[in-house]
Amino acid sequence: MLKSISLIAVRYLGAGRRTQFSSFVSLVSILGIALGVAVLIIVTSVMNGFEQEVRKHVLGMTAHATVLYPGQPMVDWQRAAAKLDSNPQVSSTSPFIRGGAMLSHKGEVHGAIVQGIDLALEENVSEIGKYISAADKHKIADGAKQILLGYQLREKLNVEIGQRLVVIAPRFSASAGIQAPVYLTYTVAGEFHIGMHEFDASMALVNISDAQHIFSMTAGVSGLRVKFANADEAPFLAREIAGNLDPPAASINWTQYHRNFFQALKSQKRIMFVILSIIVAVAAFNIVAAMIMLVKEKSADIAILRTLGMSRTAVMCIFVIQGSLVGLIGVMSGIVLGIVGTSYSGEFVARLERWLDIQFIKPDVYYIDYLPAVIGKTDVAVIGITAGIITILATLYPAWRASLTDPAEALRYEGV
Repeated sequence: MLKSISLIAVRYLGAGRRTQFSSFVSLVSILGIALGVAVLIIVTSVMNGFEQEVRKHVLGMTAHATVLYPGQPMVDWQRAAAKLDSNPQVSSTSPFIRGGAMLSHKGEVHGAIVQGIDLALEENVSEIGKYISAADKHKIADGAKQILLGYQLREKLNVEIGQRLVVIAPRFSASAGIQAPVYLTYTVAGEFHIGMHEFDASMALVNISDAQHIFSMTAGVSGLRVKFANADEAPFLAREIAGNLDPPAASINWTQYHRNFFQALKSQKRIMFVILSIIVAVAAFNIVAAMIMLVKEKSADIAILRTLGMSRTAVMCIFVIQGSLVGLIGVMSGIVLGIVGTSYSGEFVARLERWLDIQFIKPDVYYIDYLPAVIGKTDVAVIGITAGIITILATLYPAWRASLTDPAEALRYEGV
């Protein structure tokens, strides 16, 4: 019985002499559902890509956690680092100095975050070494007033590699208050391109000994950067290791960097899922219209089936299967189209930017200057199931109306 019902439902998908228009509406329904599902997959994948890329850059440049004493330098940082390294959950530590300064070159003055690092130790806690050439690493390894600039910062200053610039560093003491800034001349040793606006447009790297001189920290540092064996445990472990120091220190873990961005991205992902699901629902209304027309055109066939003994439930199943097949074709086509579209989305946007000479992905707004996309299997499954449920629900009312067809009334004017 089920096989016969399915065969009738499949046959109704074809366009007969009187069903061409309803079949056309069904085709429009398939296209609408396919486009809705494809757009959902592409948008969700792009948001996944943004989250993954920003997280990768944040983790690559900030380490898993930072331990520091707010408002004061960490003087005995070697002892603190040794205690942290004794923790089996800690993979490595690295001292750093971080402060704000002004960089000046031939009338161009821009603010920057000057970060002093011990490159040999820093490469154990972050991926900063990937963005610096071997030659540039050697230049800042021993200090000698060499500075590395983010490529956007170097362009804003209009300074070439090998030229000199002036670092204007603030001075403040608890006893004398704000003092006159110092002017220090540094040679631009090179540049780095991380791909994240926050770092490329405002960060400068120097040797940690140079940073101590710039910010008058003598033997102290701003704090310690820490890498854990498991990054996901950073929120808990950061508080624990900072509290175990003497005296206890404050901590910042990687999840706290750009927290608002990640939360906003997740909220937007949920909102976009709901909004774009409405597109699928609108396309499903076309299924309702097509099936209602099909029921009207097949009323005589339904009446004959009913007089042959077919139950109302069986008639309803025919049209539910027929409508579900339309929805299934649309959903599967949308999944394929979405996966293909996601694969070429970054290249398409890059070419469109070149053709129109417009920058769609502005790094000062979106943190990165390219369009990433990562297809999530779970997201594709949820989108497919959601779209499938919507299309099945759209078939229920027309199928129910078909099951209520009165055989005598339907055959009265059919000449049988």
